[in-house]
Amino acid sequence: MAKKVLIVEDEDLIAKVLSIRLENSGYQVSIAYDGEEGLEQAKKEKPDLMLLDIGLPRIDGNTLCELIKTDPATKGIKIIMLTGKRLVGDMENAFSAGADIYVNKPYDWTRLQVHIQALIGNP
Repeated sequence: MAKKVLIVEDEDLIAKVLSIRLENSGYQVSIAYDGEEGLEQAKKEKPDLMLLDIGLPRIDGNTLCELIKTDPATKGIKIIMLTGKRLVGDMENAFSAGADIYVNKPYDWTRLQVHIQALIGNP
């Protein structure tokens, strides 16, 4: 069975490009466009990995990450923060919230693939 990846990203183009690339690599992908929708989908679908933007509407990415990592039902989900925020404090906050990996946008697809495979393996 294919590994499941949930993309939580409010920028439609970024979400679609990531989705296409991940599906072409063999992963099963779903998309949420805000933090609240992302939380609902994470609880329902229990993905292997979440790609999470920090600057999300309704629930920001760091808060969402913390909610996922502190809930016994979802704490095993791996989280890559994929964000345009580049300050050291942003990275520290993401890791404090429980993020496994922090990647800046614009991201390098090959490097992102390496991170994904390191966390959840091949599809």
